[in-house]
Amino acid sequence: MSENLRIDDSATLWSTEARERMPLLVLLHGYGADENDLFGLARYLPAGLAVASVAAPLAPPWPMPGRSWYPIEGLDGRDPSHVTAAAEALLRWLDEIGADDIALLGFSQGAAVSLQALRLAPERIGAVVALSGYVAPGDLPGDPELAERRPRVFWGRGTHDDVIPPNLVVHTADWLPTHSDLSGRVYTGLTHSISEDELVDVRVFLDRWLENLSV
Repeated sequence: MSENLRIDDSATLWSTEARERMPLLVLLHGYGADENDLFGLARYLPAGLAVASVAAPLAPPWPMPGRSWYPIEGLDGRDPSHVTAAAEALLRWLDEIGADDIALLGFSQGAAVSLQALRLAPERIGAVVALSGYVAPGDLPGDPELAERRPRVFWGRGTHDDVIPPNLVVHTADWLPTHSDLSGRVYTGLTHSISEDELVDVRVFLDRWLENLSV
């Protein structure tokens, strides 16, 4: 199944056409959204980044609009194997475009897929911004290497987010500190969304990632 999932590159939105030799930040939207949803964040992000906003490979059940990375309802809702399949599709797309210095920024489902891609290929992803998302349960072969590399991860979530199940929040809070150089914040009153305060923190995080690339 995973090899059948493909990211439609023709739907990808780019912040610049002059992206060769620039660090790449890939935006991964949430359930029911599409490549347009996060693209407006590009103006809040550091200069010197090529930003690509991709469309998830699946369509959610009718009448839900937009796209999805994996099912969230039914018997296989949030199944870690489906999260893995979506992350593998993302990594294949990265192979196709040939990027080097890569960071991922995902919201909700997109955050889960971003973190799963980091686990699958810890040598390829330099940093992850995970907003209102979670780490999929279960072990992956790359987890021990990830714990040694400890890549930069920013995890942001709101106190009033009732979309991500509490058990997945607890799992993520236990897992990330042992597998990453973790920074993040819990935003008082924030629901399942992104706030201006969060965007300020994300920019600081990405500025530091870019500074580290030039060292």
